[in-house]
Amino acid sequence: MLSETYTLGGDLPVGRLGYGTAQLTGPGYWGPRGERADAVAVLRRAVERGVTLIDTADNYGPGLAEELVAEALHPFRDELVIATKGGVVRTGDSAWHIEGRPERLRAMCESSLRRLRTDRIDLYQLHRLDPHVPMAEQLGTLDELRAEGKIRHVGLDSVTAEQLTRALALTSSIVSVQNRFNLLDRESAAVLKVCEANGLAFLPWFPLANGALTGEAAAALDAVAGRLGASRGQTALAWLLHHSPALLPTPGTGSLAHLEENLDAAALRLDASDISVLDALTDHVG
Repeated sequence: MLSETYTLGGDLPVGRLGYGTAQLTGPGYWGPRGERADAVAVLRRAVERGVTLIDTADNYGPGLAEELVAEALHPFRDELVIATKGGVVRTGDSAWHIEGRPERLRAMCESSLRRLRTDRIDLYQLHRLDPHVPMAEQLGTLDELRAEGKIRHVGLDSVTAEQLTRALALTSSIVSVQNRFNLLDRESAAVLKVCEANGLAFLPWFPLANGALTGEAAAALDAVAGRLGASRGQTALAWLLHHSPALLPTPGTGSLAHLEENLDAAALRLDASDISVLDALTDHVG
């Protein structure tokens, strides 16, 4: 389904299976994972394979993932869509601080523009809503940046269905949501429904269940994966692509072999019995 496209925001066609950059950084998304050249090679191979949506964030590294995207892919091809995130400040490998004050959001966006070596970010996602800053102020800042031409579209990360509905009443700039969602965890199912009803993309994070696919809870995957001649991970990605046309998974990896495996999932076709088995596999349904 690399050939299957979704038109983000009504004007940016992207392949539905993208690539996420978090795994290009070290444990806790802090510092480098390995050799810089290896990370660059993975990014370039993803694009060679037809990936057109690259998802990153300013706090992966911090700053490192965005720099790697620029090093590997700049100048960006017209068909590439680069999404990044701001709104969280890192002070250590396990320290995350939500920051949604207008002046800080603006500064973070400006820093991302510099690291990505671009004058406009295709999709700028608010990594977390700051509970100490009115939502209208946070979204208003992103609307201002959009009016200035520094970002093209706005996305939200880790929101509830109620928060998303409120946000959509405040601005028309929102085109996507990025919440945790995968075969075993569908706690954000209600958010997905809001996205489908409003023509928004849903970029599921932890699309491979953050390692949980190896556990006993996912053992029933083997029957479907075996029929398809695929791995558990490939089958889980194929399920996401079949589950809703709004879902745009962006699995990440620092390994060329794992990248190839993930992207091969786009060619899998699930039949009704496969989908029935996989639909029954979940720990959390929203």
